[in-house]
Amino acid sequence: MSAAGATTDMRQAALAWLAQDPDPDTRAELESLLDDPEALADRFGAKLEFGTAGLRGELGAGPNRMNRVTVMRAAAGLAAVLGPGRHVVIGYDARHKSDVFARDTAAVLTAAGLRASLLPEPLPTPVLAFAVRHLGADAGVTVTASHNPPRDNGYKVYWGDGSQIVPPVDGRISAAIDAVGPVDGLPLGEGEVLDGAIVEAYLAAVTELPLGQARDLRVAYTPMHGVGHGTLVSAFRRAGFDEPATVEQQRDPDPDFPTVAFPNPEEPGAMDLALALATKVEADLVLANDPDADRCAVGVPLGGGTFRMLTGDEVGALLGEHVITHTRGDRLVATTIVSSTLLGKIAQAHGVRYAETLTGFKWIMRAGEGLVYGYEEALGYSVGGEHGLPVHDKDGIGAALTVAGIAAEAKLTGRTLLDLLDEQARRYGLHATSQLSFRVADLSLIADAMARLRATPPETLGGMAVESWDDLSEGEGGLPPTDGLRYRLGGGARVVVRPSGTEPKLKCYLEVVVPVTGEVAEARAAAAEDLEALKADLRSVMGL
Repeated sequence: MSAAGATTDMRQAALAWLAQDPDPDTRAELESLLDDPEALADRFGAKLEFGTAGLRGELGAGPNRMNRVTVMRAAAGLAAVLGPGRHVVIGYDARHKSDVFARDTAAVLTAAGLRASLLPEPLPTPVLAFAVRHLGADAGVTVTASHNPPRDNGYKVYWGDGSQIVPPVDGRISAAIDAVGPVDGLPLGEGEVLDGAIVEAYLAAVTELPLGQARDLRVAYTPMHGVGHGTLVSAFRRAGFDEPATVEQQRDPDPDFPTVAFPNPEEPGAMDLALALATKVEADLVLANDPDADRCAVGVPLGGGTFRMLTGDEVGALLGEHVITHTRGDRLVATTIVSSTLLGKIAQAHGVRYAETLTGFKWIMRAGEGLVYGYEEALGYSVGGEHGLPVHDKDGIGAALTVAGIAAEAKLTGRTLLDLLDEQARRYGLHATSQLSFRVADLSLIADAMARLRATPPETLGGMAVESWDDLSEGEGGLPPTDGLRYRLGGGARVVVRPSGTEPKLKCYLEVVVPVTGEVAEARAAAAEDLEALKADLRSVMGL
């Protein structure tokens, strides 16, 4: 097809979109772009694909953007898969258009013969995940883009077990979406709005987690302009803790995230205001949620007004051992193939079953029967107690509350979370983890690098022998196949290489294990050197 023909087709697609779009904002945007072939090609030359994370993308007009047409089509596809008479709970955060997308979803589902229940206000994603099981619903939807930039939004689907969907359900929904016609032909109803009882039920569940008895703790907190503040403060009060000191500039929801370049606690600079507040109030603990409050970041004082943010693996190990020692019976704990191997050693020492899954909580929650704890290194934790897991997904509120309980108990005996980490290092060896990422403009460079590694695996990395390696695309260890490579090195070290599922990056997850025979600080220094040596070799091997 000629360039002129392609441009004509794009313009016709844009006009057809305009005819069905119920949103005056995206109609005005698209009308201004009708004579801009490049802009039309960006919006109509591709489409957002519905996968196991649902939908996520930039707001705007066209099938390659998040908008009311895209969301209504997704809702209609979900309705077709579920069928009439089913019950869907719908949550949403405070991003641009989140409330509108949630109401559109309820309208489409209700008119299709389903019962649609909207959460009463913008709330953390874990409240939605909890509500699905608590209300006995058949599915759930939350409108959020988590910690993505302000211009993005997303659409995540949960099944009746309260966990995120996995294949083949995502494929069935995607195929049903493709069969949906123009949305101006969809009948629309009106869903019901739940009252505050659902939030009370969630708070009751998370405050029954194993929190200990100590409550003397000064906490500095930021919800990162998201929806976590009200729910977290309510949870702390209900559990008997003092209300955390909150970063005023980041307390209230703001979809523009004006004080951070990127609303993710892991990003450089994102925690600056929280750490400044922690210094001012002489906090014992720093906590942060991402904008939809399903993740939790933790910082601890070093003295002299300085703080250190713990890694996701460090928090994961502390929470894991805490849950294991406060639960009974035949239990299972789980983490992912890219997280630290320390949880497995903790589980073995306590006689508890352990599983590794692919990355993502959709897989962690399917690790097996008796699951009482799961975590992934990207600050995601699901904490359980005697009554099991209240949330079958990441829960930044429950995790924050439990970390506070651990820190308060440690403070009673004059210790900090850092002391607890040192104790774990003495018992199990120091497990130090880090990441190395290669961002590319051309995705073929990632495919080429993976092909080179498969054809010629390295014999040594960071001065350590590569003792064995697994091609994860072959479904190693009974896991579903995924594009990744895992190298086991001498001394218990490990490297996992995999393309990012959400960004144009090749990601390397590094772990070294150093026995502690003297001071823990010496082992930490040795581990840091080993990690740097690994990074240097990987940069050379990747050629990116």
